[in-house]
Formats: sequence, structure tokens, C-alpha cells
Amino acid sequence: MSGATRRLTTAQALVEFLAHQYTERDGKRRRLINACWGIFGHGNVAGLGQALLETGQDAMPYLQGRNEQAMVHAAVGYARQSNRLAAQAVTTSIGPGATNLVTGAALATVNRLPVLLLPGDTFATRPADPVLQQLEVPFAGDVSVNDCLRPVSRYFDRIVRPESLIPAALQAMRVLADPVDTGAVTLAFPQDVQAEAYDWPEEFFADRVWHVRRPAPEPAELAAAAQAVRAARRPLIVAGGGIHHSEAEESLRALVDATGIPVASTQAGKGSLRHDHPADIGGIGHTGTSVADDLARTADLVIGVGTRYSDFTTASATLFADPGVRFLNLNIAPFDAHKLSATTLVADARAGLEALAQALAGHRVEEWYEAEYAAGKARWEQQVDAAYDAEDESARPSQTQVLGALDQTVGDDDVVINAAGSLPGDLHKLWRARSPRQYHLEYGYSCMGYEIPAAIGVRLAAPDRPVWALVGDGTYLMMPTEIVTAVQEGININIVLIQNHGYASIGGLSEETGGERFGTAYRFRAADGTYTGDPLPVDLATNAASLGMEVIRAGSVAELREALAAARASDRPTCVYVETETAGPVPGAPAAQAWWDVPVAQTATRPAAVKARETYDRQAAARRRHL
Repeated sequence: MSGATRRLTTAQALVEFLAHQYTERDGKRRRLINACWGIFGHGNVAGLGQALLETGQDAMPYLQGRNEQAMVHAAVGYARQSNRLAAQAVTTSIGPGATNLVTGAALATVNRLPVLLLPGDTFATRPADPVLQQLEVPFAGDVSVNDCLRPVSRYFDRIVRPESLIPAALQAMRVLADPVDTGAVTLAFPQDVQAEAYDWPEEFFADRVWHVRRPAPEPAELAAAAQAVRAARRPLIVAGGGIHHSEAEESLRALVDATGIPVASTQAGKGSLRHDHPADIGGIGHTGTSVADDLARTADLVIGVGTRYSDFTTASATLFADPGVRFLNLNIAPFDAHKLSATTLVADARAGLEALAQALAGHRVEEWYEAEYAAGKARWEQQVDAAYDAEDESARPSQTQVLGALDQTVGDDDVVINAAGSLPGDLHKLWRARSPRQYHLEYGYSCMGYEIPAAIGVRLAAPDRPVWALVGDGTYLMMPTEIVTAVQEGININIVLIQNHGYASIGGLSEETGGERFGTAYRFRAADGTYTGDPLPVDLATNAASLGMEVIRAGSVAELREALAAARASDRPTCVYVETETAGPVPGAPAAQAWWDVPVAQTATRPAAVKARETYDRQAAARRRHL
């Protein structure tokens, strides 16, 4: 090793180090940390802020955000669009800037998407005690507000001395690049340590390549998996997000073309097959299609590929109802592969699918089974057409008709982003995904406010792809701040802003569970004190315009089609504002095809809750543990 050193502050050393980190998979090398988002305060302005200025935009591009949580969402959108092979960093000051990261960090870790968090921290040297924004804990002097990030981070460290940065930074990169362990990585950075100088070994700044592995399945596991598939009469593949992260879509299609096994998708896995592939039967679970859920109820073998089996996917453990059903799980993470007492195939999704296809050479499901799911797929497509259809083009659209108009507008390269509200259910059931990364639903954490900043991250990762953020009024009010960032940077995103005067999704759920839509509408108080008066006179279109967006108002289905086409053709950030029908359930939306467990009051006097509890008890009786 060379004895050469370079004298830099700890913050300068970290930025320089990050500029030399790369991932490599399948022979393709990429920058691991592509840019750093930042909002500066006293906890990072003279440290990481000065370091980013000193190092320069070419070495580490800086992106100015408006809200700390939103910066994480943007970075997560970038990482997902990049198939987890590239990520971004986020720096904040101490105190509220740092704690604003917690929601974004949880979202990243739940969805297993890499983001590097660099919150400022209180003084390591403790020159005064307490300092501004310090959390005083009487029984622990080393605790700061950044410790809130520990449970939502896949790796956490506090850099209390300059030299401790070296092992911490290497561990941070290891986790970010690991397809099993990845998620939010937090390096809490005391403000005095950020500015402290140190003689750093030159080796620390050498180019470093982190190989992203594709482990192949172990032969014994592969043989058992192939035997399970060959023995099944009604196999069903559940495609999860791991297929996209592994870029395994073509491998899945090849397996399905050869075997005829139908494919249902989770929210994260939708688009693994094109919507018009004969074996694609759409979403599965509580927000799934009727054909997918009917097949799930009668499947004797469920083949999970890159999925973690959330309660929406399993209909809260009521969906896979065949008495003899068994599970085969292909997953790079052993934790997920072993779920539901499955036969395991621990491997990269692409490597595992290719190996399984070879092991199943010559095997195909029976013709009657293919005919059964083909007929079910055709019936469901008719329901989609009906939900999208608008008999009166001059009328105000329903939410499903908004999706229908967007479906007619987008091309194969467009990306549609959503996370929360009633839209995820409608999208999962109805959206016709045309390409692997067109459908971008954050449904691991289902975080309101994700869509607009994520759209910026996606557009940064894929600058040639039109990007649409679909938001309701509730989500929009959570986090419209990054509109300013999109305008400032000239990041051409489109927002479809749907005004339905409240929390439509939770309103419907409240009604189903005996809550009678209490507290879910955006309305004035009525005489009885409830929020059942007139709708609030807010004008969100004017708000979006005030933040710098071009805004197009659409009052009818015909106007909506024109507005969406104009937005797609625009060369600047554009918002299409549309008010939808709001009475009762979403008009045109197919009912849920499977249950979801939301506990209902076990004792109540109001008739709605009593009736809802009776329904709940009947549904809950169908739960089972797959042992």
C-alpha cells in the first residue's frame, strides 16, 4: 500500500469517496451514487454543503430540494427506475431536517430500494450542552434525534471521529449494492466532525466496483422445484418486484411461453409480462382481477418469484384456498424464499427462471387449463373496457374513466407513478402495462406524497421517458413542494391531479368497516359538528400554477383527453387538473375480488358497525396458516 495521503475535511473526504463508487452487473458498470440532494442548515452547511461546493458538480452533482422527506422519495424513484444499480444521497441539517427523513427511509427499506442518508448531527466534542436542536435524554448522552432512523435503516452508523468514516463508508456501500440487504443507509454526521481535517490515505479514493451478484440455484433445490412444477395440475406464478430488479422479464416470458403457466402480478411486479401476453392474468389479491383471484383459490402450486407475500397479495391469508396447495418460492433473499413453508429456490430471479426453464424442458400445462384462464382473461378485459368507457364525452369523468383516457394517451415508454389512495386499487385491476417499467406503484409503504418527487427521480434516471404522477387531492396536499424543484431544474414531469374532495380510499374503507366515512371528507362542518357540509373552496389547480407549473383544467371526458395529449407534448412541467364524481364507491371500479383484514369493532351500538363486524367474522374464518 502507498503511504500517500490527502488532507481533507471529513465531509470533503466522503464526497470524494462517493464519486469513485460503482456497481457492476452483467459487465455493465454504473455510478453507484449519482447525485446528492440537499437542504442546508447549521448542521451541514459548513460541512457537507462546503464539501459539495469544493468537490464540484462534475464529481458529485448537487440537487436542491424543498422538503427532506420528498428528497428521499425522489432518490427512491431514481433507484427503482435504475433497477437498484444506481442510487442517490440525501443530506440534511440536524433536528427537524433529519427527522423529516424517517418516513422516506422507512419507504426505502420496506421496498428494499437503496438510498444514502447523510443527516447532520449534534457535536461529537460537546463544546456546549445542550446545543440548538439537541434532544436531551437524561439516561443516555450519546442519543440524538437521528437514532429515530435506526429501525428504518438497513445500516446505521454515527461518524464520531474522522477515521471512523473509512469502515463506515465501506459498509454503507456494501449494503447499498447488495440485492438482499439494500434499503436506507444512514451515516449520521456530527457537524464538528464534518468540518474536521484529516490525512486520508489515497487508497480510500480509488475507484471501487461493487459487483451485484446473480447467484444461481443450488442443484438439489432446482431439482425439487422442477419436480413440484411437473406434479402440479394448476400451477400459478405470482410475479413480484424482484423480477424487475433483476431485469428478468424476458426470462419469465420464455418460461411462460414454454410451459403455459399463467402469471398474476403483485403491485411491484405488474408489467413483468405485457398486458396482452396470453398468460398475463393481471393483478392478484385484494386489488386483483377476478381471473387471477379465481385461479389463486384453486391453484395447487403457487410459484412466487421475487415477492414477499404482503397481506394484499394473499388477501390476508385467505386467498390460496385449495386444501392441498403448496408453494415454491424463487427469491434472492432466503427470508422471503422460506415464507409460507415453501419449497425454496434461493437465487437471482433471472438466473433462477432460466435454470427452471431448462429443468422443465418439454413440460407444459394441460390445454384445458390454458383455455380456462384464457376465457377468464377475456371476460376481465371486457370489464376493463366497461370501466374505461365513457358514454357521454361531455360529462365529468369517473376516476376509472380518467385512467381510460390516460391509457389511450400513453405509449410504451411512459411511466405512470402512484402510491396511495383509491388509485392503487383501480390501477392494479385495470391498468394495461405495456413495458416493464411503465407501472410504478409504491405499495410497500403506500406513502401519500410520494408521487411528485418520485416522478422527478424517475425522470432523472430516464430523461427520455414521459413520466406521469397520478395524485388525488389528499396526496397532493401532503407534498406539492417538489413542483418547485421540477420547474427550477426543467425536469419535465406531468401531474394528473384528481380532485375528489377528501380521502376517497379511506372513506370507502370506513364505510365497509362500520366507520360511516367519519373524518374522511374535505368539507366544512355541518350543524351537528361533523365534516358533512359543503366542499371546501380550495383551488388546487391555481396552487400548482402558483408553484410554476403549466396547468390545464379538464371539466369533461373530452376535455381530459385533449389535456392529457397536450401535457404529453409539452416541453415543461405540466399539471392536468380534473374533478371526478365523488358520490359513494368509485363509479365504474370493479369491486374487490378478495378480502383484506382490517379489524372491525367487536362491540358497538351503531348498526353499521354491528353489520360490518358480522361480515368481518365470516371473512376472517377463512384465514389459514400454510404449514
